[in-house]
Amino acid sequence: MNDTIAATALAALGHEARLKVFRLLVRAGKDGLNIGDIGRLLGMPPSTLAHHITTLVQSGLLTQERRGREVINRADFDAMESVLTYVDEECCAGVASTAADVA
Repeated sequence: MNDTIAATALAALGHEARLKVFRLLVRAGKDGLNIGDIGRLLGMPPSTLAHHITTLVQSGLLTQERRGREVINRADFDAMESVLTYVDEECCAGVASTAADVA
């Protein structure tokens, strides 16, 4: 994990609709949900939902599996854990006294 990957994932979650989609898929667990079910449960139109899901997939937080005509979307729990661990790993470690110490 690095700053660029973490920033991309966090930016994807920085939109209310994408955060709702991601949280719904976290609740759905490993079974995931198809796009129709996500739209129905969140009351989101398909075109809007497709845009947000694409952003989450590109950020690495969602995976998709095609089953015939259906696409199953799942939260990538390993990616989620990596981002959260990256943010949390320096918790309470202190603050550097110079800019050189931060990098």
